[in-house]
Amino acid sequence: MPLHPFDEATALETAGEHTWQGRTSPAYGNMVGPFGGITAAQALSAVLRHPQRQGEPVALTVNFAAPLEDGPFEAIARPARTNRSTQHWQLELRQQGQAVLTGTAFTALRRDTWGADEHTMPSAPRAAEIPLPTARKRVEWVNRYEMRFIDGGFPEHWDGRDTGSSRTRLWVRDAPARPLDHASLTALSDVFFPRVWRRRATLVPIGTVSMTVYFHADAAQLAEVADGYLLGQAQAQVFRAGYFDQSAQLWTEGGTLLATTHQVVYYKE
Repeated sequence: MPLHPFDEATALETAGEHTWQGRTSPAYGNMVGPFGGITAAQALSAVLRHPQRQGEPVALTVNFAAPLEDGPFEAIARPARTNRSTQHWQLELRQQGQAVLTGTAFTALRRDTWGADEHTMPSAPRAAEIPLPTARKRVEWVNRYEMRFIDGGFPEHWDGRDTGSSRTRLWVRDAPARPLDHASLTALSDVFFPRVWRRRATLVPIGTVSMTVYFHADAAQLAEVADGYLLGQAQAQVFRAGYFDQSAQLWTEGGTLLATTHQVVYYKE
């Protein structure tokens, strides 16, 4: 049985202590280089494969230091400190001997405690009630996801008008459907197109500089989701001086918050 495109893209081969060899995947190609979400997932995959890993991902931060070129790369995941129930990681992707991504990760042994969700899932029609977009897809990575926009989809007209809001809500999952895990949840956290495009209806040049994902579920909880849809919501906070930040949340169909994410994006007028 052939590998899912996501598993092919995140495959890594051991290349020494704390080091793996990977390569970009044309299946996740973006306008320039690969889709940032798959690159973040590749960095996390090095942690997930590490024989010294303790616990499961709680937080991941990646900083895109330079564009990743199509081709091979070196992934480095080094445990910086291991405590009794937590572990802190230093991450790096390198090409031609130079860093193209730096980052950190935090893994931990989770335990049962009191809990509550304050950020509850917004009401929304079921995924099956939302039609798939029929517009031509501009980049290849979009074909790797089934995205059913509830509101805040791509502007109907790229006419430069201020739409008044950058919010998007959609149902999303891998295409073809794939059981959810921490690596794929990382990539799904970046499926929201740049908020400045939604707010301004203009395809200005952009580039994510830094992205953080907080994981609120362990592997067993993600396995319960299987290949179901996630409800995603994203919105910017401020656009100013060439940068904006956007926050997003991903819930299960039953309303469990699985991940929250925040990123800072460069844009050019």
